[in-house]
Amino acid sequence: MELSLHRLRMLRELHRRGTVTAAAVALHYTASAVSQQLAQLERDVGAKLFERLGRRVQLTELGVLLTEHAEEILGSVERATMALEEAQETVSVRLTAGVWASVASGLLPSALNALAAEHPGIEVKTIELAPEDTADAVRDGTLDLSFVIDYTDAPMPWGRGLERSVIAVERLHAAVPAGTFPGGGVSLLELAEHPWILSSAKSHFGRAVRVACQRNGFEPKINHEVGEQVTAMAMVGAGLGITLVSDLGLTLRPPGVDIVALTTPVMRTVSIAYRTTALRRHALHLVIEAVRTAAAELGVGVP
Repeated sequence: MELSLHRLRMLRELHRRGTVTAAAVALHYTASAVSQQLAQLERDVGAKLFERLGRRVQLTELGVLLTEHAEEILGSVERATMALEEAQETVSVRLTAGVWASVASGLLPSALNALAAEHPGIEVKTIELAPEDTADAVRDGTLDLSFVIDYTDAPMPWGRGLERSVIAVERLHAAVPAGTFPGGGVSLLELAEHPWILSSAKSHFGRAVRVACQRNGFEPKINHEVGEQVTAMAMVGAGLGITLVSDLGLTLRPPGVDIVALTTPVMRTVSIAYRTTALRRHALHLVIEAVRTAAAELGVGVP
């Protein structure tokens, strides 16, 4: 019997997430492709590994047994990969990183260009995800590393099995229609009467801004709920309201938007998260150092 690592990884995701669709999303495949591969795994094993219960899938006893061994096998493969990379004089590896818009546009270009010049054997592939989803994708093995955020007013919950390295410290600024505050700095409380453009309270950014406003004595009046800073700033430029934007997000500013400093600072730290088992991976730390250097050059480095 020969077991495919690819199919074992799909079985592990099915066990973790409960549905073929959720497993497919996590692995960036179609649901039909995952179903076909799992069916082939059952044929390889010669036994039934899972049963459908409505929309969910429940593993059989043999399926659970194989999943437990799959965890050990996949962990061993990762450790073997790490050992081989460390033994090589030249680093040659491909890493997958979770990013979001302001990191991808404001930080990665200079970091990856410098990395390519100094370590051409390291290839970094990026996948854009919501910031609140990236850590879980690292934990389950979908990503090798991801950018994560902690706000002063809303630290991100942190689970076991992950490490993180802080690479940048950002301020948030008020993004307002041009000419709204000609005098310069503004407090959060002075923004209370303006219509807001903000992401959902379920998002990390949206929750953090709401908490900061509450601590300054008001609930923001949100007229437009949008997910991306670039979209929010485009609406600010059209005169539809105000929002907050981070240092890295300033590269996305469209015409018609003034950036005004907050006199009541709202801060956030940007870190790179990675699995504890990857702590000694040489290539990973070269990527972290390249990003940290790029952040310092942009003026948002760690003090």
